Amino acid sequence: MAASVDFKTCVDQACRAAEEFANIYYETMDKRRQVLTRLYLDKATLVWNGTAVTGQEALAHFFHMLPSSEFQISSFDCQPVHEQATQNQTTVLVVTCGAVKFEGSVKQFFNQNFLLTAQTTNNNTVWKIASDCFRFQDWPS
Repeated sequence: MAASVDFKTCVDQACRAAEEFANIYYETMDKRRQVLTRLYLDKATLVWNGTAVTGQEALAHFFHMLPSSEFQISSFDCQPVHEQATQNQTTVLVVTCGAVKFEGSVKQFFNQNFLLTAQTTNNNTVWKIASDCFRFQDWPS
């Protein structure tokens, strides 16, 4: 997000990236979980309902231990993170919410926040997860 690009353009780019990312992430989580860690940076962090997991190997083990899932996203939002906060690295905050049904459990509402960073190799840009925070939502009756 170079200084010459206006903020609206940055937001539009972030929204397109967020929608594409959310579709890929939850489809991979539900159907191809064994490759989910490819979406994360090598030293990425995950905080899942207060449990912290760091690094590819630990993430792979954590995701392997989760029961099979069916995620339904009800909404998502995003915003570009200012370059001064990320050492000039193109970064986007993505917030999703919806419901998930894990095998053997009742459907639960959740929200999830991702900090995505653009990784460019061979003139191809992919978004990788630097930080991921997942939380079940318990609504008071």
